[in-house]
Amino acid sequence: MRLNGRRSSNNVEDRRGMSGGKIAGIGGIGGLIITALIIWISGGNPLEVLNNTGGLTANNTAMQSSLSPEKEKQYEEFAKVILAGTEDVWKEEFQKAGLTYRNPKMMLYTGSVQSGCGNATSAVGPFYCSADETLYIDLSFFEEMEKNMKAGGDFAYAYVIAHEVGHHVQNLLGTLDETHQAMRSLPEKEANQISVRTELQADYYAGVWAFHDNEKFGSLEPGDIEEGLNAASKIGDDYLQKQAQGYAVPETFNHGTSAQRVRWLEKGARTGQFPGGDTFSMPYSSL
Repeated sequence: MRLNGRRSSNNVEDRRGMSGGKIAGIGGIGGLIITALIIWISGGNPLEVLNNTGGLTANNTAMQSSLSPEKEKQYEEFAKVILAGTEDVWKEEFQKAGLTYRNPKMMLYTGSVQSGCGNATSAVGPFYCSADETLYIDLSFFEEMEKNMKAGGDFAYAYVIAHEVGHHVQNLLGTLDETHQAMRSLPEKEANQISVRTELQADYYAGVWAFHDNEKFGSLEPGDIEEGLNAASKIGDDYLQKQAQGYAVPETFNHGTSAQRVRWLEKGARTGQFPGGDTFSMPYSSL
């Protein structure tokens, strides 16, 4: 990505090196797969949503960071520039729709953190909490993507942030409240399907951001979109379950298949249409 000369967001709080209090992590299938399974959790209480991933048990394991100070500083500066880009794009898109965009915060932390949605460790991956309108990220996750998930690249990392901002967009539009209420009243299978629709829409919004960020700043280079699509394919429920246990159980999917995630990210990046990400009205089989 071409990011030289871009502004950095000042809506960032740094809690790295600070204790997050009581740790509430997730484990049970193995460190890498668990981390990957619960990336990009839908907004709201991440620990509550994790219960829908199917048979995971709690432990106290957080990701161990191997980042050099130089690499961590590089990731920090990158994250601030990407967040600023989402602020610029979504402010304009909301204005076009006659709405007002409210910038989210980004919290940088290491190991564990106390969020407005409860305690969490870096094992949950980046997440958005609607209670405090904040994105939480341990920057060592980017290293995890590159080394262990084979899903590295600057646009892949930008996709992580843009997806979480996509949940913030859903929160401002009232989508998250509606989906959370519906999920609480439905059987697990149907609740999981709503979760999938929510995640795919956040993928679409990440693509919409990429389209407009490129129009405004000429940020995309050859291969960038492919990096994002590769990352999307590596975090599909079917791919992750097959990696973990050799087979997939579709009724337990709560983020979408690899093909679905790639399709909605690509659609958003290709069209750039803010109103075009309706993942809720079409038949589930058509997603």
